[in-house]
Amino acid sequence: MNSRSSSAGFSLIEVTVAILILGVALVAFTRGITTALASNKDAELQTVAALAAAAQIETMRADATWSDGVTDGDCGSDLPDYHWTQTIKPADVDGLHEVVVTVQKGDSPTPLYTLTTQLFDTDYPTSNESDAKRERARLKRKHQQPQ
Repeated sequence: MNSRSSSAGFSLIEVTVAILILGVALVAFTRGITTALASNKDAELQTVAALAAAAQIETMRADATWSDGVTDGDCGSDLPDYHWTQTIKPADVDGLHEVVVTVQKGDSPTPLYTLTTQLFDTDYPTSNESDAKRERARLKRKHQQPQ
């Protein structure tokens, strides 16, 4: 008869090593999932901020009236935690304005997203149009004065 019964099964050291390897793998897997979820949340914040900045510029473009300076506001009831700041300044070309919209979340001093574009003021007169407007205004005043 053989003495096989004494060598059958796993030893305590083998089981402990297997549990240790499984534990390390489980920790690495959990950390990977946590990192992926955090990256997904960051991407969501960036997307929302980009859409809010683009919406602000499109709203300004639709109004077709703006003036140079800094304005700010909230992104509405749909995005109550988001806040935008818009800076409009003249560009190098007459009638062209540089628009910078920065979106922040909450009271955070660092912006989530900054969108820069240039818009042309369609009401901006060229030099010929400006001269013609002045001449029309002069003629209009001349006709309105009592003779």
